[in-house]
Amino acid sequence: MYTSTKTCSLTGLNGHEVQVELDMSNGLPKVILIGLAEGAVRESIERVRSAIKNSGYSFPRKKITINLAPADLRKDGTQLDLAIAMAILSLDEELDISDNPFIYLGELSLDGKVNKIAGALPMVISMREKGFRKFIVPYENRKECSIISDVEIYPVKTLEEVVEFLQQKIEIERSVGEFFREKVEYELDFSDIKGQENLKRAMEIAACSKSNILIIGSPGSGKTMAAKRFPTILPPLDFEEAIEVTKIYSISGLLENNSLITIPPFRSPHHTASAVSLIGGGRIPKPGEISLAHNGILFLDELPEFSKSVLEVLRQPMESKEINISRANANVKYPADFQLICALNPCPCGYHNSKNHECTCSPYEISRYLSKISHPLLDRIDLHLEVDEVDYKEISSDRNGESSSDIRKRVKLVREIQKDRFKDKTYKYNSEIPEKDLKKFCKLDEKSKKILEFAFKKYSMSARTYNKILKTARTVADLDGKENISEDHILESIQYRSVDTKFWGA
Repeated sequence: MYTSTKTCSLTGLNGHEVQVELDMSNGLPKVILIGLAEGAVRESIERVRSAIKNSGYSFPRKKITINLAPADLRKDGTQLDLAIAMAILSLDEELDISDNPFIYLGELSLDGKVNKIAGALPMVISMREKGFRKFIVPYENRKECSIISDVEIYPVKTLEEVVEFLQQKIEIERSVGEFFREKVEYELDFSDIKGQENLKRAMEIAACSKSNILIIGSPGSGKTMAAKRFPTILPPLDFEEAIEVTKIYSISGLLENNSLITIPPFRSPHHTASAVSLIGGGRIPKPGEISLAHNGILFLDELPEFSKSVLEVLRQPMESKEINISRANANVKYPADFQLICALNPCPCGYHNSKNHECTCSPYEISRYLSKISHPLLDRIDLHLEVDEVDYKEISSDRNGESSSDIRKRVKLVREIQKDRFKDKTYKYNSEIPEKDLKKFCKLDEKSKKILEFAFKKYSMSARTYNKILKTARTVADLDGKENISEDHILESIQYRSVDTKFWGA
């Protein structure tokens, strides 16, 4: 006897159709599983056996051969449990699924309960692209899966419920979701920051153009405080961005409430993080921090405390906005379009160039401390800013600074300007303008050209630094409501690229 069901297996964020073929014949009771099944799939037989028995059905005492096709694709994940169980149960005459259009996704517990799985959303999206429209999924995954409007999602809690549904003994209400934005109330706000107007200004520019920013200053100068408040000035994600982020969190098993993520993620790994935890990997490659920060912020506090080898792995994904992870058994690509915010002290003790404290570090110690951050990495960070310690007059003032909501309105306005400017392009932000389009969008008058030429020679800038100054000047001009870049915009942009020369030399 032969039967088959369909399910899905993930490689990265891409789902592959898997056909569970089952053949039952006379012989000693035995289950043979073939088709490049990984550990979790091989263990599924015992889960399926117990789930079938404890749900009140009988497990065939015959020779059963299960093939997971295509046989040359490695399969991993517990979501294949439900499809295997339905293939076995379909050999009962009362359950005919020969023309069944469903994709089965779900892990089985020993008592027959259908458990939540990781990666349900990317599986549904991938199978939808292959033409499938009906899915039976765990009840706990219903919200994330029903985000896709043109598919039919049937959430189930138990194996018995699936069988009775297919036998038309019960009805299961389809889960229908819709894209809506809940009002987000942030506990943190930019108005909490006393003084540091230059830091707030740089943060606003970075938010407008999705630029990377490095902040250097003594302890207590507000670096971490500002970074943690950065998400409060960012507009919410649009639908496509939200889907991308939600897929990554779904496959990582980090999706809270199984609903769409509509605000930019904020990731802040500790400086003891390894290169694998940062970029992703493992035997079965999983997303790392740079992918979890996709369409959001990656905040690296105490930057020189990170291993130099760990920091250097950021260089390639900062340029390509994706990460390719190659292993012996898999080659996976994950998106990594993150916005990098770095904070660091100017020396090991933290008080180099401080106005209020004496530095106890030798020049060699300072040089060794800062040398962990290479020039190629610095070159890829758009804005460099040195901040001073906050004085007593500012910190004791009762005057509140500008709120995050007010700054966010300006950020939204400038992003709309960029959206209109790049409507026919593949990129969306000033920081992403390719070299071939710089002359078109970043035109300079003669005075601005002379100023930039002088700075280029004085600070021994690289071509990448030159381009980033132009892109930053474009954003400053947008904030100023100007169509053309003026010398004031160039001067402000240059000051955000002169700090690296002061601390790291030419």
